[in-house]
Amino acid sequence: MTNRDKILQLIEQKGRVTAREITEAVGVSRQYVNLVISDLIAEDKVVKIGGTRSAFYVSKTYIAEHPEIAPNTLKKRYVNKSLEEHKVFLEIEDKLPQLKDLPENVRSIFTFAFSEMFNNAIEHSASKIISVEITLRGEFLSFVVNDSGVGVFRNIMRKRNLKSEIEAIQDLLKGKTTTMPRTHSGEGIFFTSKVGDMFTLDSFGQMLVINNLTHDISARHASAVKRGTRVIFKIKTDSDRHLNDVFKKYTNINNNSDYGFDKTEIRVKLYTSGGVHISRSQARRILEGLEKFKVILLDFEN
Repeated sequence: MTNRDKILQLIEQKGRVTAREITEAVGVSRQYVNLVISDLIAEDKVVKIGGTRSAFYVSKTYIAEHPEIAPNTLKKRYVNKSLEEHKVFLEIEDKLPQLKDLPENVRSIFTFAFSEMFNNAIEHSASKIISVEITLRGEFLSFVVNDSGVGVFRNIMRKRNLKSEIEAIQDLLKGKTTTMPRTHSGEGIFFTSKVGDMFTLDSFGQMLVINNLTHDISARHASAVKRGTRVIFKIKTDSDRHLNDVFKKYTNINNNSDYGFDKTEIRVKLYTSGGVHISRSQARRILEGLEKFKVILLDFEN
């Protein structure tokens, strides 16, 4: 039996061990232990818990039996080649098993939102690398999808011949906005922004921030310029939101509907330039694309 096999066997037998315990039990150097452990973690055979000084290592069996010690954050970078969002999500659930213990309504929302945003990065960003960070801490579950691609607002602006990123944000909020109309209905960002508590798009100096807890939407300049697109999504783990309720609010399923998505809501304040009056050009921007919907709500207050 090789020393590598001895280390893996020790971890599987004891369940959890420190690097010092491995060094003493196997009789190898600390440097060798660190090298082997790094390989075992990369092969998904061992999980590291804790920081450098307090770190210990556990087997997959042990962590399944003691989910309370499972890491609450997962960070990973993916090469954007032949990626499939459902396989990435299964990997996330495997490495953060406590996600499976969430209430079904929260879990379904998280599954939908992450899958939609990761798929957007795969198909629209033209980024070579996509990184994700999932955090389950306290009363909140959040994820970040980060790419260094063309930028969500710039991509829409260029392909729809818009004048600015702000106009791209305005169109995104209407729904049914897509740069690939043959394969996408443009519902992903629209519904993802509705199902969570907080939703942020940050791209090349422009930010769209949606707070569904306070019913506030803002478009503003970012303090630092983010190359590509960063999506931030957050929801309370005890949220009473249900995915179907959000879908029903914006759908009108009948034989004449387009996938049932026939309703939209317009925040008029996002079309004003500091004043309270709407110019003719601003009014035209509000109306643009609304022929796709059968029910349109104009919000003049929020």
